[in-house]
Amino acid sequence: QVQLVESGGGLVQAGGSLRLSCAASGRTLRTSAMGWFRQAPGKEREFVAAISASGGRTSYADSVKGRFTISRDNAKNTGYLQMNSLKPEDTAVYYCAAGAFVSSDNKQYNYWGQGTQVTVSS
Repeated sequence: QVQLVESGGGLVQAGGSLRLSCAASGRTLRTSAMGWFRQAPGKEREFVAAISASGGRTSYADSVKGRFTISRDNAKNTGYLQMNSLKPEDTAVYYCAAGAFVSSDNKQYNYWGQGTQVTVSS
């Protein structure tokens, strides 16, 4: 079993930055791909970014390319999502997830955190 805990969310003005963290416990994340998803009120959960177990491969949603960066520190069993140039439409609950491979399909991920709220004011 893997437990994932997100942190780093909060309220920020448009154009600002936040860094989300996803700390894993219970089992190492070193062999798992990690993904970030988000869900805004009244909307479906959507893919944001993913990174392979080694960190050598990343994937991003078009809406965040060039603004968000996913990374990981396997020594710390932690993943990160650096979010720059934030927009009001980025407002959502952000979830990290662990799975077997990089995918934009949330059904491919076996473990999920509880989420952290990100609110971007205009």
